[in-house]
Amino acid sequence: MSRGTSMKALRQTLAVLCAAQVMLAQQAGIQSIQPVRPEGRVWKRPYLPAEVPDIRLSNSTRLGALIRSGTLHLSAQDAIALALDNNIDVELARYQAPLLEWRLQRAEAGGALPGVQSGASQASTVTSGQGVLGSQAAAGVGGGGNVGARGGGGNATVVQIGPVTQNLDTTFQETTGFSHRSVPLANASQSVTSVLTQGSRNFGGSVQQGLITGGSVTISYRDSFLNENSPSNLLNPSSAQSLSFSFQHSLLQGFGTAVNARNITVSRRNQQLSDINFQAQLTRTVNATLNAYWSLVGDYEDLKSKQTALETAQKFLQDNRRREELGSLAHIDVITSDSQVATSQLAVTNSKVTLQQDETQLRNLISRTGGNDPVLRGVAIMPTDHIIVPTAENLPTVKELINLAITARPDLQIEKENIENSKISGLGSENEIKPTVTVFGGTSQAGLAGDPHTVNGRRPDPYFIGGTGTGLGQVFRRNFPTENIGVFGRVALNNRQAQGDLGIDRLTLRQQELTAARNRNQAQVDVMNAVIAIQQATGRYQTAAENRILQEKLLDAEQKKFTAGESTSFNVIRQQRDLATAQAQEVAALVGYQKAHIGLDQSTGATLEVNRIVLNDHK
Repeated sequence: MSRGTSMKALRQTLAVLCAAQVMLAQQAGIQSIQPVRPEGRVWKRPYLPAEVPDIRLSNSTRLGALIRSGTLHLSAQDAIALALDNNIDVELARYQAPLLEWRLQRAEAGGALPGVQSGASQASTVTSGQGVLGSQAAAGVGGGGNVGARGGGGNATVVQIGPVTQNLDTTFQETTGFSHRSVPLANASQSVTSVLTQGSRNFGGSVQQGLITGGSVTISYRDSFLNENSPSNLLNPSSAQSLSFSFQHSLLQGFGTAVNARNITVSRRNQQLSDINFQAQLTRTVNATLNAYWSLVGDYEDLKSKQTALETAQKFLQDNRRREELGSLAHIDVITSDSQVATSQLAVTNSKVTLQQDETQLRNLISRTGGNDPVLRGVAIMPTDHIIVPTAENLPTVKELINLAITARPDLQIEKENIENSKISGLGSENEIKPTVTVFGGTSQAGLAGDPHTVNGRRPDPYFIGGTGTGLGQVFRRNFPTENIGVFGRVALNNRQAQGDLGIDRLTLRQQELTAARNRNQAQVDVMNAVIAIQQATGRYQTAAENRILQEKLLDAEQKKFTAGESTSFNVIRQQRDLATAQAQEVAALVGYQKAHIGLDQSTGATLEVNRIVLNDHK
């Protein structure tokens, strides 16, 4: 593939990779991280919890398959594959997609319902016009002991102020209560008893639906049965029913689908953005893995050169000892040679320590349990790839690389999407500066029926004689309707809070835009620096390789001169040290060249593409 592959192609590659990881986990016998949604009948399923699998701390079977004779033979592609399988940072990133899916579901449900009275309060209320206390309530007369019975008075509508999304899930509320009350009455003229005893059954139910445009509708039904000991009650026992429809809707602040759905829109965009975030994490992990891998390759090359220098120093020491025995060399020259052997041994030890440290770092990247993994414990990692520096670089032009970086780098894409999300979220603060105007209204129908009694020669109206059916008939015939409509308004005279929120949001947005512009400029600098780094690394390696070859020739010539008696041990040892230094510089330049290419891939956003992270690798 060329470096100019479009962002769409990269996203397709990423989607394929995610699917491949699921397939790989299944093949390896590893449990999926996807939450299992509850199953059951439609009336039961919403109240069952989802099952989230435990975290996965076992490695894929690929890791064990690459170990042979106590050594992990690892290519660069194998290291990348193991990191994608087992790296904990990648595993953390996999949780982002299901997490955003649940957050989207939460956003789609809307905000919280307005406050509703408790069931106990509703169970103790008395329907207006029903019984002695209901008659007093309807007449506006308070009787003794009736203070606690009037709390709440039903499902009052609580108006939500500001752009708060209504609860978009249909909500059903039901309250059933049974009560027995004994109320002492100081004035018994109406009840004809000093202690009023009541038995009641109350049922209330409502269905509420929020509207994405900024309002809500509610349908409520109530049925109340009352039996009391008052001989003055014309209907006893009695039954009262009511059916009501109410609505409320914002007209200015909180009005409109765009402002009420802004959280849903942002959640959906974030869900789509999770792919790019996952790509960014994969890129970071692949870069870290490659850097650790090629550092380990360099460590082995460095150790090899240090061991060769040690062998050369040891051989020179042995030769000098033989010459000393023959009397052709002074003892001080042997001591100088022995010192060089000790110096070379220290260099070998330091090189081994560096190799073990880089090996531990790579082991932690390719295993979930790091050094505690029983499969990896005591296993040496042996890289099988080698760094090859071509005679000539075949890079695209800097302009092409910059264009690729602007379109393909995940961090720039994330910034761009975050700016759009900020604009959408800013609809809330923009809407908040408007005055609050809410229209509300509703209609209700009431019914009343009961058993007739004659009190002081008076009998109840025959229209109210009957049972529940009689009351429901009055309700549906709308014999006793109540209708209301109104407007609620609230204006903040200075409106400083809303203006402040809007000003903060817009200035923050401008900061985001400037930061994104700065980072795009920095991306261009990163690409140019990466190209320069490759050019410098190539020249540095070529120079280091030529210098190493020259130092080998100088050492060989110096050794021949020493054998011929034309040089000293000091000169030979100095050439040995110069050769060791040249070899170390060549290895460092070799690793630096490889890491410069890794940096270029990272700066252009082509890391995944260049390393062939596609489905075929995971089938």
